[in-house]
Amino acid sequence: MKPARTPEPPSPRRGGPGRISADDRNQLARHPVSLRRVAGLFAPHRKMITVLMLLISVASVAGLAQPFLIRGIIDDAIPDGNVPLLAWLAGAMVVIAAITALIGVVQTWMATDMGQRVMHTLRTGMFTHLQAQSLAFFTRTRGGEIQSRLTSDIAGMQSVVTTTATSIATNLTTAVATAIAMVALSPMLSILSLIVIPPAVFLSRRVALLRRDITADRQAELANLYTQVEQGLSVSGVRLAKTLGTTERDAADFTASSHRLIGLELRSQLAGRWRMATMQIVFAAIPAAIYLAGGFPAATGGMTIGTIVAFTALQSTIFRPIMGLLNVGVQWVTAMALFSRIFEYLDLVPEITAPDHPVRIDPDTVRGELRFEGVGFSYDGESRALADIDLVVPAGTATAIVGATGSGKTTLGALVPRLHEASAGRITIDGVDVKDLAPADLARIVGVVSQESYLIHASIRENLRLAAPEATDEQLWAALEAARIDELIAALPVGLETIVGARGHRFSGGEQQRLAIARTILRNPRILVLDEATSALDNTTEAQVQAALDRLSEGRTTVTIAHRLSTVERADQLVVLDAGRIVERGSPAELRSADGPFARLLRVRAAADELRLEDSGPVGSW
Repeated sequence: MKPARTPEPPSPRRGGPGRISADDRNQLARHPVSLRRVAGLFAPHRKMITVLMLLISVASVAGLAQPFLIRGIIDDAIPDGNVPLLAWLAGAMVVIAAITALIGVVQTWMATDMGQRVMHTLRTGMFTHLQAQSLAFFTRTRGGEIQSRLTSDIAGMQSVVTTTATSIATNLTTAVATAIAMVALSPMLSILSLIVIPPAVFLSRRVALLRRDITADRQAELANLYTQVEQGLSVSGVRLAKTLGTTERDAADFTASSHRLIGLELRSQLAGRWRMATMQIVFAAIPAAIYLAGGFPAATGGMTIGTIVAFTALQSTIFRPIMGLLNVGVQWVTAMALFSRIFEYLDLVPEITAPDHPVRIDPDTVRGELRFEGVGFSYDGESRALADIDLVVPAGTATAIVGATGSGKTTLGALVPRLHEASAGRITIDGVDVKDLAPADLARIVGVVSQESYLIHASIRENLRLAAPEATDEQLWAALEAARIDELIAALPVGLETIVGARGHRFSGGEQQRLAIARTILRNPRILVLDEATSALDNTTEAQVQAALDRLSEGRTTVTIAHRLSTVERADQLVVLDAGRIVERGSPAELRSADGPFARLLRVRAAADELRLEDSGPVGSW
């Protein structure tokens, strides 16, 4: 199967004032978005959208009644001393304001609810889809890029629903209705507005776009600052900085980034202040021009004071929706770019797929015979990492895989739980191709213990129950005892409630391994793949972990990616790989006595051990 293409990481946005981001343009060119597909996300919410658009129209039109009510008060109610009319008009102003405000609340609730539901669908859909990707996808893709698309991009799309989409309807309705009302009040003053509004809109928009670009730079710098905090103040980051002596350099980089924020924040605040100043000038100039024109009878045709006041209110109302409509273009392209980034991941074709009609098998009744029949594998579709692998691992036996670095040992072990998919041949468990097993069944049948034991930042109990959510404390302690770590946990102040820390740093490497072994014991798999489980441990810790592995392996089919002589000696069968092919197999004793590849590996190891100090670290590795 052709590997899924990994999206390229985004480049920093650097659009100038009034220009659409080049990054957004490139994203849309690389992965175009169909409007029909975007509309399909909102199809389940047709009724809500219809009601929402109706409410927007009603609120926009109702808001226009206020200037006409003011005109009635100024021209009729007050001059004539008509108290009932005055009370009616004043009361109508309050009622209309209340109705408009209530509609605004309902409108916000509906738009937010719909937006959150659409985002929920996208979030869960992307998370599930990414879970189906192969290990190779996550190997070649930055973790931060995945998180960005899953959280930031989807969250950013809320503005499409709650701001951009609704603002188009609101601003368009308000602008059209206001323009009609202005013409109805005074055609002459409406013409005057056509002269005043465009330069005011242009100036205000220019300042707004300038602030937007400064804000984008500021956010990028903040992201850089947060990255430095995450990398420099994590357990691993502090350890790396202290061991490499980079603490002063890291502090200098952080200081420089923080200093750049001073200038960006200053520019942002000044741009904001300039925008406010521009708006104040505009809002002062527009009514001034109207009042000035109102003083010339030829321009107003005897227009009443109430009409002038009402017209002034309408003209100030039309300014904001016009500004909003002018910003729609940039907002829409940005929104489409976010959709593009999300759909790009959703369109990835998984390299490893679950079978449409899986073979039903009871994991508890599996014997555990493992067969490799003509198995081959390639990472790039060209060069072969494995070729023509024919191997039988009888049920309940232990097979050790050895070979020089890069010979394909780890790759072979990763094919059993389908972390990678064999490019040729097949792998069977009790005669059933692993490709025909449901992922959940395969996970129960095959357990993996690797050199890197991943523990989540939670309690020991929660980490163990990842393998068996319904496990009782009695079962947890039994698994810990089998992994030879129960006494250590029992001696802790809060026992199973102890938080393991970020990536398990609360415990040593050997203790993390034994916790991972306890977790695998709870899973109770029939087949074990032990991938370099003790290669990075010192001799004392290795003995402790090996004892736990021996307990775990009892009665199970075991495939061990071997790096230690002690591991090889316990195997029923020894397989030697070289350049992705089996070059030798047999019992450890047979291969030791033969002058073949295994014997040569032993001589290389012995020569390396002579050059290594006894206390310099783990010895005896291939």
